[in-house]
Amino acid sequence: MSGSKIVVTGASGVLGTAVHKAFEKALRYEVVGLKNKSTASHLVQLDLTDKEATKQKLEEIKPTWVIHCAAERRPDVAEKDQVGTQLLNVGVPGYLAELAKAINFKLVYISTDYVFDGRSPPPSGYTPGSPTNPLQIYGLTKRDGENAVLQARQQGARVVVLRVPVLYGPAPNNADSAVNILVDVVRDQSKVSNMDDYAIRYPTNVLDIASFLVRLTDLSFDDLPSILHYSANESFTKYQMCKIFADILGLNDMNHIKPVSTPPTGAGATSRPYNCHLSTVETEKLLPLECTGFKTWWEEYLRDGSK
Repeated sequence: MSGSKIVVTGASGVLGTAVHKAFEKALRYEVVGLKNKSTASHLVQLDLTDKEATKQKLEEIKPTWVIHCAAERRPDVAEKDQVGTQLLNVGVPGYLAELAKAINFKLVYISTDYVFDGRSPPPSGYTPGSPTNPLQIYGLTKRDGENAVLQARQQGARVVVLRVPVLYGPAPNNADSAVNILVDVVRDQSKVSNMDDYAIRYPTNVLDIASFLVRLTDLSFDDLPSILHYSANESFTKYQMCKIFADILGLNDMNHIKPVSTPPTGAGATSRPYNCHLSTVETEKLLPLECTGFKTWWEEYLRDGSK
């Protein structure tokens, strides 16, 4: 859509960086990336928890779309800072949805497969209308964030929820992604690590999601349902991902990584769903997914010496 202004929140994160670059690369958008603590000079500093500052900035920019990637995405951190997580994952998107109506922009709220408990997913995956039942504070706050923006949609705000699973892709630091960090675990053979071989994950590339979002914003909003799912269809446990990384890196010895085939237990353990497979049938009625193969992408990325 020529002449559109796009605002990307959380534009210094792994997903936000990919989304920001994808819209810039499309060349038909004016793109403003927002940051909070990042030192990146090409991004605009804004504390999204400051309602008045957020309102003033968005009134100044007058965006066509806001892609809301900013969130507390780390389940362990969410458990420890429940008040801060509630503010960022519920309060901020709820207020952005209010502003979407007041300032007249369209909002995409990035949510998660962790809104489901993963105990007994339907054979083809959870649909956008499947009942939610988050197991931990992270999933609970993201679900409540969904409810906040969808309530605003019922009152006339143009809002779409996009649920995605665990993400990977280009990252300044491997620790920025729950998948990328496994490369470091595989490489560091001096440290014994217990690795989840229980929960089934559907790692999805942020570059693919970013491309999808560019294509999504070209559609008429009237054609968009309230909730969409985007997910790759390949499934792995974290231990299986480690084996793939070891194979690509030519590391025959993975004795330092111990598979754990039971869910986490004990003091401080954060509950994680077993299998939150997202059905993308409804999404594919709108647009093709165009997902990258997991091993194929990592082979090229690692062999190029990127990380």
